[in-house]
Amino acid sequence: MANLLDQLKEMTVVVADTGDLEAIGKFTPRDATTNPSLITMAAQMPQYQAIVDDTLTGARATLGAAATAADVVTLAFDRLAVSFGLEILKIVSGRVSTEVDARLSFDTDATIAKGRELIAQYEAAGVSKERILIKIAATWEGIKAAEVLEKEGISCNLTLLFGLHQAIACAEGGITLISPFVGRILDWYKKDTGRDSYEAAEDPGVVSVAAVYNYYKKFGYSTEVMGASFRNLGEITELAGVDLLTISPALLTELQTTEGELPRKLTQAAADAADIEKISVDKATFEKMHAENQMATDKLAEGIDGFSKALVTLEELLADRLASLEA
Repeated sequence: MANLLDQLKEMTVVVADTGDLEAIGKFTPRDATTNPSLITMAAQMPQYQAIVDDTLTGARATLGAAATAADVVTLAFDRLAVSFGLEILKIVSGRVSTEVDARLSFDTDATIAKGRELIAQYEAAGVSKERILIKIAATWEGIKAAEVLEKEGISCNLTLLFGLHQAIACAEGGITLISPFVGRILDWYKKDTGRDSYEAAEDPGVVSVAAVYNYYKKFGYSTEVMGASFRNLGEITELAGVDLLTISPALLTELQTTEGELPRKLTQAAADAADIEKISVDKATFEKMHAENQMATDKLAEGIDGFSKALVTLEELLADRLASLEA
């Protein structure tokens, strides 16, 4: 009998949720996605020190000996996610998601500019923009920025997505892909209800992502759904059949070493048969639905804050490393 990972790959695109190049190579996913926390973690691994050092020395060479350390670190910081992305693209056959600075999540113009800048860096390194997804937090401002980038031929991945209102706004904006966060939704409900666990089929994160998938398929939206942020194997197997799943190395290992039958849970036929009301989401509707969804409100704010703190940590790490290199 085949393992669960091989069966999952037959019905869903499997994406590696890591900045660890060795882990990506082990599981042969089509795509890979990173975030500020994962890049910060990878940048501290000894085996990837050369990537960090090359990025810092490249920034110094670009700016010259007279540039301040702070300026060098700022440029290296802007380049590091792309440096990891370029290495990832040597391993995967598909796309890599590279995230815009989370501190720009409520600034549409700055997000557009940063998205264009990231694509320019990849193209300067000889990588086509078709292999890149610009990852942006699914605030209203982020969604509007992604709409502009999509019209320029720059594909986007809207992340930190917790509510149907965010998903609908992305679909109506013609966004390429969304990343609803399964495990973080579960975390919120466990804390809110005091429950220790949920059956996989009743997991609030699973239910939320299934609802988004069915809505998209029912009404013919082209935006892809990529479930993300998993806490256990059951959350993954209950979403078998969704467009994509981005999975951590630990859970990829568990899937690869577990044998058993994996039935498809999400289908176009089931979505077609579902009784779903179509909703149009403008800014006022988005803000109203967001305010009424305490889980989405809490988790979006928490996610942006967490990614922002990871970026501060990364800046400090780069400053320390540059000082060591130039001592």
